[in-house]
Amino acid sequence: MTRDIIEIKNFVVLIEHSTSEKPIVDTCGFWEPAIGFAFYGSGNVELNIHYDDKVKKYHNTKGVAMSFFANPGVEFTHHISAEKYLQCICILLSIKNIPDLPEEESEVFAKNLYDLVYPQENFVEGPTFYMNPDMQYAVDKVFNTSYKESTRMMFLRSQVLELVSHFIALASEMADKENHTIKTQDREKLYQAKDIISQNLESPPSLNELSRLIGLNSYKLKKNFKELFGMPVFKYLQNERLDKAHHLLSSGDFTIQEAAWKVGYESLSSFSTAFLKKFGFRPSEVLK
Repeated sequence: MTRDIIEIKNFVVLIEHSTSEKPIVDTCGFWEPAIGFAFYGSGNVELNIHYDDKVKKYHNTKGVAMSFFANPGVEFTHHISAEKYLQCICILLSIKNIPDLPEEESEVFAKNLYDLVYPQENFVEGPTFYMNPDMQYAVDKVFNTSYKESTRMMFLRSQVLELVSHFIALASEMADKENHTIKTQDREKLYQAKDIISQNLESPPSLNELSRLIGLNSYKLKKNFKELFGMPVFKYLQNERLDKAHHLLSSGDFTIQEAAWKVGYESLSSFSTAFLKKFGFRPSEVLK
């Protein structure tokens, strides 16, 4: 488990990464009252939040973007299994630093995250949803940049502001829509569809097969999957495939051809093109 702690203007950024071959339990806390944004690029890890003799649990965190307020004493505990590696970016803004933000930024926080800016409890959960493609792309860039030292700091600063901006914009959009149009029962089926896709990357079911497996007609599956997760079914499958391929190549145990086959690509050229489009570099550069 590695954790880089970086100060960028008014924000403290934790970049957490784990590819351990053994299960890990990692706990972190907060040194002062802060608003946080956590972006889980990968992992499907289990997250338990401990506060006031309570425990709030999240399962399968991959792709989740969450916001919260936390006082000292609140603890985040990640349960990371060997086969579910972790990539997480946590962006923290101390409550005391909010007045130091530009006036328009302070207003954005107060308008869209009022319960976090003016908390009534030691832990307050803010908007939580699955990342849209723009947010996922920004997270991917942070974990795959080759920049070093001062250039890396400049790059990370831009990505941190981009992630927070995307988060608040999406939270505002969802609040305006009052995103309750998907029935609870249908949401559960869509989460099931997402898990089925993630577990069958090499040979995924067709849309019609997936529709039958979860008991939801194909029209609702396509429409509501995009609404809930921010991308169409095929785009989610492609992102999952490429993320796993990157992980396989990074391990050093697979050739490019083997990694492509492992995630369901028969054409090496198609795999390389998709990989370049997502990460900004070719698979061969991961092996260097």
